[in-house]
Amino acid sequence: MSKEQSKDLFYLKSEDETLDTLHTTRDGLSAAEAKKRLDEYGHNELEEAQKRSLLAKFLDQFKDLMIIILLVAAALSVITEGTEGLTDALIILAVVVLNAAFGVYQEGQAEAAIEALKDMSSQVARVSRDGHVVEIDSRELVPGDIVMLEAGDVVPADMRLLEVASLKIEEAALTGESVPVEKSLSIKVADDAGIGDRVNMAYQNSNVTYGRGVGVVINTGHYTEVGKIADMLANADETDTPLKQNLNQLSKVLTYLVVGIAIVTFIVGVFVRGEEPVEGLMTSVALAVAAIPEGLPAIVTIVLSMGTTTLAKRNAIVRKLPAVETLGSTEIIASDKTGTLTMNQMTVEKIYTSGQLLDAKATIPADDKTLRIMNFANDTKIDPEGNLIGDPTETALVQFGLDHDFDVRDVLKNEPRVAELPFDSDRKLMSTIHEEADGRYFVAVKGAPDQLLKRVTRIEDNGQVRAITDDERATILSLNTDLAKQALRVLMMAYKYIPEIPSLDSENVESDLIFAGLVGMIDPERPEAAKAVKVAKEAGIRPIMITGDHQDTAEAIAKRLGIIEDDGQNHVFTGAELNELSDDEFQKVFKQYSVYARVSPEHKVRIVKAWQNEGKVVAMTGDGVNDAPSLKTADIGIGMGITGTEVAKGASDMVLADDNFATIIVAVEEGRKVFSNIQKSIQYLLSANMAEVLTIFFATLFGWDVLQPVHLLWINLVTDTLPAIALGVEPAEPGVMKHKPRGRQSNFFDGGVMGAIIYQGIFQTLLVLAVYGWAIMFPEHSQAHMVHEDALTMAFATLGLIQLVHAFNVKSVYQSIFTVGAFRNRTFNWAIPVAFLLLMVTIVVPGFNQLFHVSHLSVGQWTAVIIGGLMMLVLTEIVKAIQRALGQDEKAI
Repeated sequence: MSKEQSKDLFYLKSEDETLDTLHTTRDGLSAAEAKKRLDEYGHNELEEAQKRSLLAKFLDQFKDLMIIILLVAAALSVITEGTEGLTDALIILAVVVLNAAFGVYQEGQAEAAIEALKDMSSQVARVSRDGHVVEIDSRELVPGDIVMLEAGDVVPADMRLLEVASLKIEEAALTGESVPVEKSLSIKVADDAGIGDRVNMAYQNSNVTYGRGVGVVINTGHYTEVGKIADMLANADETDTPLKQNLNQLSKVLTYLVVGIAIVTFIVGVFVRGEEPVEGLMTSVALAVAAIPEGLPAIVTIVLSMGTTTLAKRNAIVRKLPAVETLGSTEIIASDKTGTLTMNQMTVEKIYTSGQLLDAKATIPADDKTLRIMNFANDTKIDPEGNLIGDPTETALVQFGLDHDFDVRDVLKNEPRVAELPFDSDRKLMSTIHEEADGRYFVAVKGAPDQLLKRVTRIEDNGQVRAITDDERATILSLNTDLAKQALRVLMMAYKYIPEIPSLDSENVESDLIFAGLVGMIDPERPEAAKAVKVAKEAGIRPIMITGDHQDTAEAIAKRLGIIEDDGQNHVFTGAELNELSDDEFQKVFKQYSVYARVSPEHKVRIVKAWQNEGKVVAMTGDGVNDAPSLKTADIGIGMGITGTEVAKGASDMVLADDNFATIIVAVEEGRKVFSNIQKSIQYLLSANMAEVLTIFFATLFGWDVLQPVHLLWINLVTDTLPAIALGVEPAEPGVMKHKPRGRQSNFFDGGVMGAIIYQGIFQTLLVLAVYGWAIMFPEHSQAHMVHEDALTMAFATLGLIQLVHAFNVKSVYQSIFTVGAFRNRTFNWAIPVAFLLLMVTIVVPGFNQLFHVSHLSVGQWTAVIIGGLMMLVLTEIVKAIQRALGQDEKAI
């Protein structure tokens, strides 16, 4: 073997060929050879992810374009405005540092995922060294080691099995298949078989649930299947969330606007009004600074945090803030089946007994033979707390008994097990013998229908036992086929009475049996999952299932959930079929499939990327180690909080505390509301900032001194920020889950927002200039020496009041404030009065008016200010009415 460790397909090799390839024997390695190989291959553990320093993570947060603009604005504020600008700069810096600190706190999910993978590793392994079985730290395992496995063990490395005795290994974390895999030494395996179909292999971190076995280690550490998943996690491309893309786009738009405004203002000031170049430069820079909504990053963070808190109360724990909004733009929900759409718990669904096919909830008498056999031929243990311990299939049978008032513990006191034939993968049967009160012995046999029916010769008919007919055999086989088509795992029950315990071999115990019945089991869908799928479809979201389970099982569950229609069309694509296609070929056909079965972790990533290549926003749910790479690749990874592995949780953006698929739909609704509210805040802030910029720009043309920097600063801090934050927690507008998803191509200016920003910014500008002009043109309302001061005060008060009134307009782009409800938002209801009081303090409280360079106004002047403020509501309502009449509100949906 090379230092790279073997990449041979050992599941296609015989045991002897495997041992020869690995240069080992059934007695294992010598201690010296093991040490040599340990030096060559390294320890059986995953490589540490390269960790960046805290400083590096902190500095990375400043690479965002909006943050760079704000930092430049802070510097220019100090340069152009001196002490007054310093206050503005410090506020901007505080916002930037807060965002950076929060970003650092949210980082590191890939490192956490790999750490979780390491923690899952088995600590001790039983190996054959120098011909003796010894226990060693699993870190010391090397290729060629012979390892012993038994029920309860965690497989410590990837192995080719050499011996099996009723060995079953639960591989759900790797494959997504809920039923433990029955292992054998057969090499009749397809060349392209997935992990779940390699019956002669055992993989690291899977769990031995039954029997025992011996295997030879073929790969360790970094080269195991789990190691490959760790590599995929470490190297997975981070996908920018739609929110981040939108904010980057907004930053670019603002950059162009700021530069354009600065240039135009400089040209007008210097070449039109004849200002000195330095004075013109300071004016243009001041306008540029005013154009930037410095509170926007903080408001976005606050809105997302509030969304996070809301979701936490509804069992969705968000690990990364942008994930809240990303959910709202989700177009594809790619869901794992086992434990996500299903219960991850085998359950009896159908029982055929006494000639009748019954649902699991039907009443069944305690002396029913089928009920007795499924509990007798069963190795499930019941602990003092009533928990069932054992193979999931067998525990499902005992649970069925308990649900029908059949407690096997009580029955066995009178009919104890006196002998047994354990399950064997060759004959696929299990038998137990019980002593009856009349001295006879009851033989209970359960097993695969095709094998057990061969041993049945009789059937009970109305209490009388007679020979079974060929028609009855055909009926039983047909029923077995029908149940299997429904993705039910079918077991047959048979029995006989014997006078004495025979020699314990299959020929004596499992022959001349009496047919009792059939039991159909399945890992059932979650009760709420079908409704959640329906709601998702109504919301324009396409749910798809990606699972490692068998094709028939996946298809049946998908039909029951409504993911695919029972229309005779093929909606299922397998991992084996996917292997045959290149990425380009798969990109052409993937849209026609909604169910992917028998897939590997690599396949899941390919499927997610295929949808992303189409520009779709993909949410991926999962709970197993095998889901981790695709969870990280998706736009939003959603892990399961109860059944999910720590690896899956670590790779996720959001974790469902209740493992409830329906919670995803709740989160989608919250995400849509969050985006809409951020959009409202942006509309409010940008229209307000546009008004400030245009007001100063046109005032400069007219030679008016309308607003001073201190006025703009106070308005931005008070009348901008508080209402903007309050808009961020607006209740969802009606019908939010009836609209199609926004998708990746949408932005904050869609849905009529850009047009609203423009016309509402212009309205605010005209109203402020109108009030200022009225004060200048009608000086009789002011004292002779106070005309300019009063006009300046009125402009300041009008702009502040207009923006507070305008906050009501922004509750909906097209709908009237009288329709959407002006006072539904309690946060908004106190934010507006508080902001109004803070505005009034600067004007009416002695001392403050001097600080802000404003004067006391007369009743007539206040009347003009109030009329100017309220006109903003009137004008906007008129425009909205015209837009609704033209049908623009319907086009925007």
